[in-house]
Amino acid sequence: MRKHVSRTLIGVAAVSALLLTGCSGGGGGADSGKPNLPKGDEVSTKVDPSLKKLLPEDIQKKGSIDIAVDIPFPPLSAYDANNREIGFDPELGRLLGQKLGVDVVLSKQAFDSVIPSMQAKKHDIIMSGMNDTPEREQTITYVDYTHGGFAILVKPGNPKKITGQSALCGKTVSVQKSTIQGELLRATKCSGAPVTVMELPTDLDALTALRAGKSDAYSADAVVADYVAATTDDGKAYEIVRDPENPAGFNPVYSGIGVLKSNTQLVDAMQKTLQALIDDGSYQKVLERNHMEAYSVKTAEVNQGGKTQ
Repeated sequence: MRKHVSRTLIGVAAVSALLLTGCSGGGGGADSGKPNLPKGDEVSTKVDPSLKKLLPEDIQKKGSIDIAVDIPFPPLSAYDANNREIGFDPELGRLLGQKLGVDVVLSKQAFDSVIPSMQAKKHDIIMSGMNDTPEREQTITYVDYTHGGFAILVKPGNPKKITGQSALCGKTVSVQKSTIQGELLRATKCSGAPVTVMELPTDLDALTALRAGKSDAYSADAVVADYVAATTDDGKAYEIVRDPENPAGFNPVYSGIGVLKSNTQLVDAMQKTLQALIDDGSYQKVLERNHMEAYSVKTAEVNQGGKTQ
């Protein structure tokens, strides 16, 4: 979801350390208890009272929207040195709240539990770079906010000579549990031995497996793989394998804001609010701030994953 990386976001090593101390939720990290609004050089927008009226009554009454975010997953999400949630998802989430005129509560949630947690009413929406797939659409409605594929990381020098997805046949690839990459890799057409998919609890675990030689490659959303390759050990820890025919990554898919399928009123509010952020230019600025502009969408559409796969 981006081509190049600056130091706007903290590096992977710092993310790993902050993971041990990062807050598990609550509207603004070090500023917990205060309204969770954009601050510093973060992108800001103006409130639109007409959009707030679209929200379900329970959210209007409590005056806040609870967002589940898998942290860390840079550049989509991370903690800064003050335990403030940063990255595309937290920053876009704050913009949604600001446009709607409600507070935002960002809750750290393991990726493989975000849907059950929302079903249990522990949060209102999911913003975790979640791919929009037909299977997930059986439970979740997506307001799609990015479009991109996955990329492959290998060790420096590419000792296994991996040149693309088909070259992963007979190899072991580490991925984060419950991500679409595992499904896509298992579906790889191989004339001989299939791809062995090593699913691990966190994205950091999957990266560590590659670095330790337990896997031959690592796969994640292109935006994440690109970030890791560019920032870890000054770009010397990994090499990225790209799809020469698609700069946005192998098997591009939509990702978006997840809302319970039954909550049609909230889906409508999220779609119209995201469209308002696209129209006023703040959505594009958040993408650019996080170097994800190659993965933008032009309009806020719903459930495009089910239409294109």
